[in-house]
Amino acid sequence: MDFYNIFGAINIIFLSISVYGVFSQLKTIWLRKKINLKNDATELLSVNQFTVSYFAYLSFFVYGYSIEPFNHYIVWPRLIAAMLIGVILYHIWLDRRTKSAILSLVLVVSSLILSIIGITYGDTFIDEGKHISTLIILFVSLLIAQGYYQQIKLIIKFGATGAVDIKMSQFILMMDISTIAFSLSMGLDKGWPLMVLAITSAITKIIIMYLFKWVKISPIAMQRSAKNNNQ
Repeated sequence: MDFYNIFGAINIIFLSISVYGVFSQLKTIWLRKKINLKNDATELLSVNQFTVSYFAYLSFFVYGYSIEPFNHYIVWPRLIAAMLIGVILYHIWLDRRTKSAILSLVLVVSSLILSIIGITYGDTFIDEGKHISTLIILFVSLLIAQGYYQQIKLIIKFGATGAVDIKMSQFILMMDISTIAFSLSMGLDKGWPLMVLAITSAITKIIIMYLFKWVKISPIAMQRSAKNNNQ
C-alpha cells in the first residue's frame, strides 16, 4: 500500500470523526430544543461561520470528483458532512427567520442540488470542474477565516460559548491535520488547494478551542457573560 492509500485511509478515519463532531453540534441543538422554551437552541451560532463550513465541505466534494482519478476518500464523507451542516443551518433558520438565515438556506439547497447533478457529468467536465472547484476552495479558505472571525467575535463579545460545541472543533481539527498529510501524499500539484483550506481551518479551530478555556478563566469574559445574562 502506497502513501496515498495509507494517508487516504487515515484521512477517512479522522474525517469520520469530524463528521461525528458536526453531528455532535446538531445533537446539542436538539438537546437545547428539548430543555428550552425560548427559541435559543442555536444561541451564538454564527450563520456566517456555518455557511462557510458548509461550502468548505462542498468544495472538497466537487474537487474530489473533478480530478483524475475520482477520489472516493474526499468525495463521499464531505457530502455527508455538508448535508449535516445544512441541517444545522435549517435549525438556525427555524429559530431566527432572519434574512441572512433564509439566504444561507437557499444557497445551501441550490448548491447541493447543483453539485450532486454535477457529479453525473464529472467525466465530461473534468478540467473545468477542477479549475472551478480550486477557485471555490481558495475562496472558501478566505471565507473560513472571515466566518470563524465572526464566531470568535461573538464569543469574545458575550464572554460565553452559547450553543457552540467544542467537540465539533476538536474533531474537525484532527481531520484538518490528517487532510494536510493526505494532500502531501497526493503531490503538491493536486493537493495544494486542500492544504491551504485545511491549514486555514486548523488555525481557526485552535482559536475556538482556546476560547472555551478563556470564558472560564478570564475575569473579562465572566463580567461580559454576567452582564448579558442580566439583560
